[in-house]
Amino acid sequence: MKISPKEVLHVAHLARLDIAEADVDRMADQIGTILDYVDTLNQVDTFGVPATSHAITLTNAFREDEAQDHLGPQASLANAPEKEDGAFVVPKIL
Repeated sequence: MKISPKEVLHVAHLARLDIAEADVDRMADQIGTILDYVDTLNQVDTFGVPATSHAITLTNAFREDEAQDHLGPQASLANAPEKEDGAFVVPKIL
């Protein structure tokens, strides 16, 4: 499927992209190649194939939630680069 340089510039404008004039023809060729491939995929018979969001089956790798005691102030601040009066010292943001 061919896409014209004018269409490339229109889509670039909609996407708020600044494409150099020298690159417009190359982009039109590349987008045309991509659209040809999508057209090839559209010709594949997918009747009866369930829709999927992933090519492979995913399983949840998270552990079960278990209630635990919270860290005390000393353990929480143990690896802090700077601390003062039981609190983290962070850079001032203006």
